[in-house]
Amino acid sequence: MNTEVFITCAVTGVGATTERSELVPVTPPQIADAAVEAAQAGAAVVHIHVRDPETGGPSRDPVLFREVVERVRSTNVDVVLNLTAGMGGDLVLGGVESPLPPNPEGTDMAGATERLAHVAELRPEICTLDCGTMNFAEGDYVMTNTPSMLREMARQVQALGVRPEIEIFDTGNLVFAKQLVAEGLVDEPVLVQLCMGIPYGAPDDPTTLLALVQQMPPAWVFSAFAIGRMQLPYVALAALVGGNVRVGLEDNIWLERGVKATNGMLVERAVTILEAMNARVLGPAEVRERLRLTKA
Repeated sequence: MNTEVFITCAVTGVGATTERSELVPVTPPQIADAAVEAAQAGAAVVHIHVRDPETGGPSRDPVLFREVVERVRSTNVDVVLNLTAGMGGDLVLGGVESPLPPNPEGTDMAGATERLAHVAELRPEICTLDCGTMNFAEGDYVMTNTPSMLREMARQVQALGVRPEIEIFDTGNLVFAKQLVAEGLVDEPVLVQLCMGIPYGAPDDPTTLLALVQQMPPAWVFSAFAIGRMQLPYVALAALVGGNVRVGLEDNIWLERGVKATNGMLVERAVTILEAMNARVLGPAEVRERLRLTKA
């Protein structure tokens, strides 16, 4: 069991959660406020996406990222910033009989440099690296991250001095993560996020989680989370198997049956669970020391 745990709060994501909860932040001021709220509740790290302020849909506009980051940094609240770099790998095929050309609605494919433009400008302590391609949910959508794309993104992130958080959605992703490390494209300490229960990746059962954990080198630092109703049980499970935890409205909008959550509520509940397990919740300064981060 991990008795010194840090909490990451994924404050908004880009999914259709805005249609199910009015508490999901959409605009840059709302996202920044949610990040600060999460930090004040006990999150050492905030994972940030941005959304189109008009539609609430996905965006990777560097201007929106800049506003969120500047707002968070302008407060006196200390928190480690983790910006997504997962956008720009969205491929929606044209259908089962005519997959090409891709469907322009939902397809957003960009080069490595463009996908990392906001990271290069804002230099967060951490950015994500989605370490694989997968059938993500239903229909004709494919989350697309080829080996050559991932190698180039890893090179650029390394050159920027930003710590990549390697997102693992299934066992093959972990194999490729080890390859990136072996090729010298990811520096120690290696930081991993195990993303469980996302269709059609690794299921969120304990056996699968343990299989992934047991394949990781002991020196790697990892967190694990699950989506929906399994998010809060995974706070306990992740700590029990030696990891850190992630909560937030990106992955789950409910605190309990019939009660919609805020990011702060979910972090507070995670703190309660961990402290009831006699685990100590780490602050941002301790996370920076553990991960060898330079405060942005």
